[in-house]
Amino acid sequence: MSDITFIVFGATGHLARTKLIPAIARTVGAKDIRDFAFIGVGSSPRSDDVLRTKVGDALADADVASDLRDRVLAAPIRYVSASIDGFDDLEHTVDQVEREAGLSGNRLIYLAVPPSQLDATVRGISSTTVAKSDGWVRLVVEKPFGVDLATARHSNAIIHETFDESQVYRIDHFLGKETVRNLLVFRFTNSLFEQTWNRNHIASVEITVAEESGVDGRAGYFDESGTVRDMVQNHLTQILTLIAMEPPVKMDAASIHQEKVKVLNSARPITSDDAILGQYGAAVIDGEQVVGYRDEPGVSDESTTPTFAAVRVSIDNWRWNGVPFYLRTGKRMSARMSQIAVRYHRPPVCLFHAEGECEGHQNILKLRLQPDEGFELFFDVKQPGPGTEIGRIPLAVRYDDLVNEAPDAYETLLTDVVEGDQTLFVRSDEVEAAWELYAPLLDRTDIHTYPAGTDGPEHADDLLVGFDTWSNVRRTFSR
Repeated sequence: MSDITFIVFGATGHLARTKLIPAIARTVGAKDIRDFAFIGVGSSPRSDDVLRTKVGDALADADVASDLRDRVLAAPIRYVSASIDGFDDLEHTVDQVEREAGLSGNRLIYLAVPPSQLDATVRGISSTTVAKSDGWVRLVVEKPFGVDLATARHSNAIIHETFDESQVYRIDHFLGKETVRNLLVFRFTNSLFEQTWNRNHIASVEITVAEESGVDGRAGYFDESGTVRDMVQNHLTQILTLIAMEPPVKMDAASIHQEKVKVLNSARPITSDDAILGQYGAAVIDGEQVVGYRDEPGVSDESTTPTFAAVRVSIDNWRWNGVPFYLRTGKRMSARMSQIAVRYHRPPVCLFHAEGECEGHQNILKLRLQPDEGFELFFDVKQPGPGTEIGRIPLAVRYDDLVNEAPDAYETLLTDVVEGDQTLFVRSDEVEAAWELYAPLLDRTDIHTYPAGTDGPEHADDLLVGFDTWSNVRRTFSR
């Protein structure tokens, strides 16, 4: 692997400390990158030694192997303050470090900055020679990309003034999770599933990302975004497109992106009947009083920002017509869980009854993202003994049983950036199509309150006509 200069904006922030710096180190180790440099850019004045110490602390906290920590800390580590002259300083620092270390100019620029700073940061980079090099230059942008369709288009235009789309990697860490990455393999190499992956066999698809925590000190950011912008438009929609896409003509980034965009373009416009938004209220959880969202520090007592969203998406194409896709996510829920549940139709005739009720259940394929990543296929069998009592059992695969430790999502995606693989990243037209789909939800103020520690507003079950309630889903499939 050739040499790399890692340039990280927001290098002293929480994301860099907990995710990026350890991911960079492990990528360096996994790809055996011998020559590299780390240049951190932040908003406050700091010395190179302070940044080096922070890098060392981040690697120690992440339990990065000591020999790999030593390699990283022995490399050039420089800090640039993003002051008025910060971008001129950055240009000078990059040129100096690469010249002194004999690096060839391969530059990975990571923007771990809030959406409000994205445009100014890209324009600052564009005013220098940092984006111009004899080696490759790749720009990594964190989600959320924009706050609506207009801002996403504006940011895309600014980026494309300097960077070609082939250089841009809009990152969504959910796409780096093993279960999500395996979706394409799971679907397109197993005829058992691909032949039944359509409206003739599947009754519904449920995508759930539930969090037990609240805003955790991020109220300033979250109250401006809300769960539709923070979770639905990116994380859940990325999973939706991978589930619903048609087989690509080739297994390359361009072909996969094309099919994902087709899914979004086939989605029926969302109406007020297709979504329930909620906001958690005060409650007692495990004997402790938990404040409601409006009482969180930094949140207005009149805030209408949703902390919960349940959305029904309809894909009007040949494969999925009539199959509802349910997207659900929320904070202060009863359990932490991220999963995909693919529900198959029942047989056309029920042959086994008990007390006048059909004993058969729907077959359900569950793909669990967290915790405990893996797959489970639930199906009916006769219980041992006399009679025909039927029970539902799973065939299960846990990633922890296959490997000692799956790579972190950021490490996986950072490795893809280093290799120039854009498959698990988001293309500009895909971002814009997603914002257009959810535009009707961004300014809604009809928010239903739900007690913290529950499964969201009761009204959310109204979307699930003919299917289990959200509470039943959780109880049935949680371990």
